[in-house]
Amino acid sequence: MNYLIRTSIESDLDKLIDLCQKHAAYERASYHLQGKKENLKKALFSEEKVLNCLIVEVSGEIIGYATYTFDFSTWDAEKFIYLDCLYLEDDFRSYGIGQALIEKIEEIGKSQNCINMQWQTPDFNVRAIKFYNRIGASGKEKIRFTLPLK
Repeated sequence: MNYLIRTSIESDLDKLIDLCQKHAAYERASYHLQGKKENLKKALFSEEKVLNCLIVEVSGEIIGYATYTFDFSTWDAEKFIYLDCLYLEDDFRSYGIGQALIEKIEEIGKSQNCINMQWQTPDFNVRAIKFYNRIGASGKEKIRFTLPLK
């Protein structure tokens, strides 16, 4: 399958939000549309950019995305790249596109002198866990907590 991985542009926002909504549903999470477009636009494209996004296209159609940030590990005392989201439409899974996205973000992390790449997935996402294990990643048993601030 031929696909293109590219950096997101502002005109991708509506489709990105659609994919985020599908991703949230896939992970059994709630997703509220209010403010998403404005906030993602600021996070991705303003001078105060805090988020990076790769878009996957097949035949000119956006079928997936991956977002990442850079953070600092207190224990390692070094910078790492954090894969925040990776999602592909169901019909486009198992073609090596997810692995290509991981490899692209790994390449970006190495170019920024990051010590490692980190991410998480729900424990029920068995398909993803098998994929991550197959590419050499190791899981750490932790529970992620969220404390609302707004």
